[in-house]
Amino acid sequence: MIVISDTTPIISLLKADRIDLLQKLYGIVLIPKAVYRELTENKKFADEAEVIKTLDFLHTIMVKNIKSVNVLRSVTGLDEGESEALIMYDEQKADLLLMDEHKGRSVAKQLNIRHIGTAGVLMLAYDKGFIQAAEVKSCLDLMIANAIRLDKKIYNVVMEHVGLI
Repeated sequence: MIVISDTTPIISLLKADRIDLLQKLYGIVLIPKAVYRELTENKKFADEAEVIKTLDFLHTIMVKNIKSVNVLRSVTGLDEGESEALIMYDEQKADLLLMDEHKGRSVAKQLNIRHIGTAGVLMLAYDKGFIQAAEVKSCLDLMIANAIRLDKKIYNVVMEHVGLI
């Protein structure tokens, strides 16, 4: 399975101290160069940057069609990382895109790109037995405590999925 990730799912799982779930679920996760830069050059993520550099299951790939990235950015208003992730999905003939931002997910849906967010990753990890219900709640709470935006509706869907509501 070929999986591409945008920045936010990786940061969210790092903040929740469960980045390991990506490797357990998918083995290797591809990220575009722009996502790698967002993860390692943003001063907000200085602590996470050091961890990112050590994760051997995250493979950074250059997007081939930069013109398509630029067109997508100008038409949609998405940032460079989101745009590269969407274009890379097509270039790599990927099976899944990890993306949290509403606008990016909306574009992915329009392009018929199979995608899930961090909440979906946590639910899948729970379904596969990699994480228990209380740990899912803890992850979501840690994400919120670390200023990761999480819609209350999504929080409740996840809690219901794991049997805590």
